Amino acid sequence: MSGNVVLFHTVWFPFVAAFVSYLTGRRSKAARDRVVQLAVAAEFGLMLAAAATYFRGGEQEFLLAGFCGQGIYLKMDGFCMLYGTIATFMWLGTGVFSREYFGHYRNRNRYHFFYLLTLGATMGVFLSGDLYTTFVFFEVMSLASYVWVVHDETEKAMKAGEIYLAIAVIGGLVMLMGLLLLYDAAGTLRMSELHGAVAAVWLEKRMQIYAAGGCLLFGFGAKAGMFPLHVWLPKAHPVAPAPASALLSGILTKTGVFGILIVCAEVFRYDETWGLLILGFGVVTMFGGALLAVFSVDLKRTLACSSMSQIGFILVGTGMMELLGEGNALAVRGTILHMVNHSTIKLILFMAAGVVYMNLHKLNLNEVRGFGRKKPLLAGIFLTGALSIGGVLGFSGYVSKTLLHESIVEYAEELAELGRSALWVRGVEWVFLLTGGMTVAYMTKLFVAVFLEKNPERQAEYDAKKRYMNRESALALLVPAALLLILGFFPYLTMNRIADLAQGFLHGVSPEHAVHYFSWTNLQGALISLTIGAIVYFGIIRRFLMGRNESGETCYKDLWPAWLDLEERVYRPVFQKGAVSVCGFVCGLVDRLTLTKTLLRCATNLGSIACGILDRLYLVKAFLRGLMGFTALLSRACDYLVDYVLVFFRRTTHRSTTERHVYLIGSRFSRVAGTLLDRVAAVLNCTILRRRPIRSSFVVRFAEWEEVMHKTNRMISVSLSFGLMLAIIGLGLTLVYLLWW
Repeated sequence: MSGNVVLFHTVWFPFVAAFVSYLTGRRSKAARDRVVQLAVAAEFGLMLAAAATYFRGGEQEFLLAGFCGQGIYLKMDGFCMLYGTIATFMWLGTGVFSREYFGHYRNRNRYHFFYLLTLGATMGVFLSGDLYTTFVFFEVMSLASYVWVVHDETEKAMKAGEIYLAIAVIGGLVMLMGLLLLYDAAGTLRMSELHGAVAAVWLEKRMQIYAAGGCLLFGFGAKAGMFPLHVWLPKAHPVAPAPASALLSGILTKTGVFGILIVCAEVFRYDETWGLLILGFGVVTMFGGALLAVFSVDLKRTLACSSMSQIGFILVGTGMMELLGEGNALAVRGTILHMVNHSTIKLILFMAAGVVYMNLHKLNLNEVRGFGRKKPLLAGIFLTGALSIGGVLGFSGYVSKTLLHESIVEYAEELAELGRSALWVRGVEWVFLLTGGMTVAYMTKLFVAVFLEKNPERQAEYDAKKRYMNRESALALLVPAALLLILGFFPYLTMNRIADLAQGFLHGVSPEHAVHYFSWTNLQGALISLTIGAIVYFGIIRRFLMGRNESGETCYKDLWPAWLDLEERVYRPVFQKGAVSVCGFVCGLVDRLTLTKTLLRCATNLGSIACGILDRLYLVKAFLRGLMGFTALLSRACDYLVDYVLVFFRRTTHRSTTERHVYLIGSRFSRVAGTLLDRVAAVLNCTILRRRPIRSSFVVRFAEWEEVMHKTNRMISVSLSFGLMLAIIGLGLTLVYLLWW
């Protein structure tokens, strides 16, 4: 153990606090809530102490040698310090808000236990100095956060948890495969050593490194919510508790982005092919998430789809960072700042949605519409987040989106100077602006529905709710909202310094010229998005996505086609039917080939040996033939004798008074083995077991056992959850083995 022990305590303190809170909760729920709040406050203080050591002495390291075989290596630079601080701040905010939100929930002890475990694992991810440490904590975080998704234990929650667990397990296994390929090619997983090691073997092992990068992109992209691995986001957020949704969207998705950034900055630095791949995924994720959000009529589902879209914005910035090469200052700074903005914005929006659910226990826009009327505090907080994520001038989201947009424009101009076609880059720019407009449209839909429109049935009841959240919850929402306003109003003093602090992680540098955020050129992009947003809201949402119900009242309509559900139409059929069939066919083919090969070898060897011996020893051969014939004759005589004896007893002392019908039941084995045992039982019934004879048939017993085995095997073969749990148990046993080896 060596290095800065504050990093060690920052990671492991939440694990210890989780067990303390659980034991406390067994005695007092109120005391447990306070212990959890004190724990997250202490963790925030530890992170601030670690940040202070960074500002005094630069990068900090800690090594726990021998742990899990490879050791745990922690490292804190500007970016890791920034996101470690943001993570603990978000846990502190949700910890304060959770006390009121979970006031009438059950299984709170279980939730807070995994809540703190996930905090420790998340800090381990953001402070990791090599990809092996990242992987260990990443898997702990993924499995611990699964409990958040299924907390309510409803049918929807269990189904969402199933897909979340499937993607977490499959993504983790694919990521591990990528790490093994990368380690085999480069010989190291240290982030600071990866670029040099990869460059040294690039020409020789280029394809292997690309394969490793693809596996890592799959694993990290699954957690980030990147298309087409985004399916858990729209399913998990609506069913998870609001504080958990805020962390899933604001922080846990960023652990996936963190891994993608490492791969881009250290393994494929300035690689054009890799940059185009990331840019393509980013554009589809960005636009697809916004499209889902426009059609959604569920408050939290809309915010979840929005998270997918904003991750797409970040991936677009990451792709531009690769394509622009050493002149990627705008892309690097825009990517970092949009990550920070999105985390803070989703903390506000999901907790505001939690206030609505806490009072109404509903999320459908037709049922919650009008709740926010005459609630100016909640409306102001939600509006701050909505305007910021929409990129409106004067809010923090405008700054980061402006930088991302300018990086796209810069790359188009660079291609034009080189004489290459920039038409496709202009297409990416317009998709970027269109998606920004769609963001404005769906956030306008949410704000209008909750805070401006009237509920046709329960508006008087909603207006009468004056105490809809306590002071602790109000403080938990006000502080991040105020932070967003400060970032947006003073970008040169705040956001520029944040970018300067963190850009070294991505090998970025400050731009040669200061960015004029409020110049007419930059304002044009924001105005175009706002115009598109107004067109989408009034021309599409109000006109086509709203109608009238049976009572003649205006309502929001869910018109998203069911056949576009990737989970139900593609992933589940592929994994439940296609994958099982393919694996069964392959395993069966391998079994048959292996068995045939083994039998042929054995038969050939035995035949060669037997023929050689018998050719030389003819007398032995003749003797053996005679002995085998005599044995067969004796066996047949014994069979006939036993049959005659059994027939004699059945016709005399054990004659049945009713006619017997013979049915062919069971397999051939059960009938042959059962018949033999029935005969033995008949003899024993006449001799040893005359007082307590065996009356049941072994043929029937064997047939029943076979039927039970067939049913069990069929149930196991079609159960995806059973297979996933086996995978988790195997992965867990592997981790236990590594821990104690």
